Amino acid sequence: MTYAKQHLDEAIEIIQKIDMDAVEGMADLLAGVKADGGRLFFLGVGGSAGNCSHAVNDFRKIVGIESYAPTDNVSELTARTNDEGWGTIFVAWLKTSKLLPKDAIFIFSVGGGNLEKNISPNLVEALKYAKEVGAKITGVVGRDGGYTAQAADVCVIIPTVNPENITPHSEAFQAVIWHLLVSHPKLKANQTKWESAVR
Repeated sequence: MTYAKQHLDEAIEIIQKIDMDAVEGMADLLAGVKADGGRLFFLGVGGSAGNCSHAVNDFRKIVGIESYAPTDNVSELTARTNDEGWGTIFVAWLKTSKLLPKDAIFIFSVGGGNLEKNISPNLVEALKYAKEVGAKITGVVGRDGGYTAQAADVCVIIPTVNPENITPHSEAFQAVIWHLLVSHPKLKANQTKWESAVR
């Protein structure tokens, strides 16, 4: 078997194992945020931060939800990291943004955050603050979901089918899930360019 076939076979297995009820629950949660005029804050680090930036575009343009990713503001991100420390970069940003109960936090992460192992403590601190405020919490995460799965109202955990490929599959399926959501009839408000151009 070639590696390409192995990797894609793993992707097929993941698709077959994803919790569809959780995905539909995310669509319902996000539809509620939109109906209430809430905002959507995407949080992630590394490759997941890049996914956050792309998702902000799609949720703003296709769905019409006011959306942001703190990692898009590199000046504030690096200033806060330098002056206050890595662990509080997101919670400080959310406090300045005056996070409200009608808003939602959307996490993209391979592990979901774990304070004991000092993995993505910035996500954990942001989620604790969101819980205090009463904001909604959702996310697409890998492994066991970490703190995100514990804190979330609804969470999609990308099944582990090969322990050697947790990161690539988790980050790839973040994109699959958010593209599914922005295409969902409960959320999609605007047609995408190519689909409208071929009609």
